Amino acid sequence: MEGDTLDGKVMQSFQKSFVQVQNILDQNRLLINEINQNHESKIPDNLSRNVGLIRELNNNIRRVVDLYSDLSTSFTKSMDASSEGDSSGAFTKSAAHKRHRPT
Repeated sequence: MEGDTLDGKVMQSFQKSFVQVQNILDQNRLLINEINQNHESKIPDNLSRNVGLIRELNNNIRRVVDLYSDLSTSFTKSMDASSEGDSSGAFTKSAAHKRHRPT
């Protein structure tokens, strides 16, 4: 029963992070549209405004990267926790850390 509670909390945390990422990506879409409109207008004030908009866009991208990094860490920890409870040995802690990459 304790594992079910942990799984529920992990899933809630993942869902919260994915919602945050989606909200930031939606905001980025709006920023990119505004940046494009300002660029196409060639109006000096609009072009100057793009500097701040591009900074905001870059900060948002940084936040998305951080959120995905946190998600990756949380996922790894949850896999480690679930593998420690598996007595069959089918999925061991060391197996969770092995990555197969094409050569």
